[in-house]
Amino acid sequence: MSTSLPRRRFLQSGAVAAALAATGSHLRAATPATGPAAEAIAAAAKAGAYFRSIATEGGYLWRYAPDLSERAGENPATPSQIWIQPPGTPSVGQAFLRLYQVTGDAAHLEAAKAAADALATGQLESGGWDYLIDFDPAKSTAWYRRSDVGRVPPAEAAKRRNASTYDDDNTQAALRFLAAVVTAAPGDTPRDRRLREALDYGLAKLVAAQRPNGGWPQRWTGQPVTAAEYPVQPARFPKDYPREHAKENYYGHYTLNDNTQRDCVQTLLEAAKALGRPDLRAAALKGGDFLLQAQLPEPQPAWAQQYNARMEPAWARAFEPPCVCTNESAGAMRLLVELYLESGDAKYLEGLPRAIAWFRRSEIAPGIWARMYELGTNTPIYGDRDGKIKYRIEDLSPERQTGYSWKGAYGVAGAIAAYEAVKTAGRDATLARQKAAAEKARTPESRAARARQLEPQVKRIVGELDATGRWISNYRGTPAIRTETFIFNTRLLADYLEAAK
Repeated sequence: MSTSLPRRRFLQSGAVAAALAATGSHLRAATPATGPAAEAIAAAAKAGAYFRSIATEGGYLWRYAPDLSERAGENPATPSQIWIQPPGTPSVGQAFLRLYQVTGDAAHLEAAKAAADALATGQLESGGWDYLIDFDPAKSTAWYRRSDVGRVPPAEAAKRRNASTYDDDNTQAALRFLAAVVTAAPGDTPRDRRLREALDYGLAKLVAAQRPNGGWPQRWTGQPVTAAEYPVQPARFPKDYPREHAKENYYGHYTLNDNTQRDCVQTLLEAAKALGRPDLRAAALKGGDFLLQAQLPEPQPAWAQQYNARMEPAWARAFEPPCVCTNESAGAMRLLVELYLESGDAKYLEGLPRAIAWFRRSEIAPGIWARMYELGTNTPIYGDRDGKIKYRIEDLSPERQTGYSWKGAYGVAGAIAAYEAVKTAGRDATLARQKAAAEKARTPESRAARARQLEPQVKRIVGELDATGRWISNYRGTPAIRTETFIFNTRLLADYLEAAK
């Protein structure tokens, strides 16, 4: 679980990738070869070549020292390791794929496929991915990978790590990237078949991991559960709960933290559209049904950060007590509105007025909410590594005061506005407006205006690229090569080239 502010999404969706692939030949043929566009193409090629030179088996971490003496994902890493969680390997792979789609440079496609190869190699038997893949032969045996099935005796396999991680958009990011590669550059080579097999296997396991009520655990080891273990029932407040950390394994809890459920649903929806798979769409809608059941009753009709098998708010880490959680509730509302637009089923909107009323009576300042509210009293609460609930931020240890987001806007106003706009306009008018906006963005006039808007930024990042092909940025006061910077800058170059074609 992340301990920082909600992350931005670094990945281009599989559906968008498929749409770009359909128009890719037109984009490549029309890309100007002179002026700022030519400079952007050259910069993308130079930066891409450098990044490929520091890859490990096609995959990437989060940051590197300029001399490569230090490497890290979320934690320090070795040269044999790559990271999955954004902005790791799937995110960088998406950046390369996007560059290929607007430039036609086969080197970018090769880099994207190499990143996909790395993911396929590290895919677990449970269908997903841990936070990292280690290619060191001596260390890789700590994991039970899909490629180990039939080769590793069951007794040995049982000792290995096999937990697909859905927290932090980890497994979902990898699946979206594989779907993007498979749909953007289809083929029937052994490599293409291997990537398609990894995608199909991963999607099947993501559906298999879904609980009977449609929700997902934070992590899954490939063992199915029954409705007797995880009954289908609405969320409820516990009659009582421990006020200190229970030190129980929370990996099986239904987890909304870091938008885990939303990432699962959106991944299945995008894959369903890209691959023509109505079964995946059905599983995604079932995930929406879980959110309907997970909405707590009055007087706090919002959502918890995580739930136990009885659908009660529960402890996760020592600083994450049972509570009603603002950030995750806003994300749930957003997803329910999106599922209404997707399906046309009004049930996805029915509980939102109650949630909005709770938001409006729970502000701690105009437009500001506490992250966590105590069950029953609705009092803002805070957690610390000592596993005890606090009632003032000042009572937290210095590390927890700044190491976690305790109050903020959390996208609540935007979630409420999205609901109200759809409710007022209706589904058909909203979809028509979205379609018209997308079509307008593709007109020559809009593209030209977009190119003019982006050109100063393009010139700046082209100028910041050093002779080696690196963008050196600052990380906590230290120079670093950051995948986040590479992704941001190459995305901007690609957006400009698409607009300037």
